[in-house]
Amino acid sequence: MTTIYHNPRCSKSRQCLAILEEKKETIEIIKYLDTPPTAAALGELLALLGIKPIELIRKNEAIWKEKFKAQQNTLTDEAIIEAMAAYPKLIERPIVIKNNKAIIGRPPEKVIEIL
Repeated sequence: MTTIYHNPRCSKSRQCLAILEEKKETIEIIKYLDTPPTAAALGELLALLGIKPIELIRKNEAIWKEKFKAQQNTLTDEAIIEAMAAYPKLIERPIVIKNNKAIIGRPPEKVIEIL
């Protein structure tokens, strides 16, 4: 089973999903804007990705610039995770998980690395 945290309005996310379908993967699609991950789930995703919470933030999102950018150097990892849980638009996309490994599909072809 391959899981994708997907935003259908995002071209990179759609391209990544198309690659998974082309590779005949069995796919669980999580539309994370409709069903946002909890802080605990985000912590697990970050562990699988092997990155810090700030690396999963979409820093060009208006909500980041308005609410968090000014204090980004003083935010704890927990505060950043809570921000993503509260505002899922901040989460970089797409995220693909397979066999306890995860990758951010940017560029979309990068997903092939974990298939």
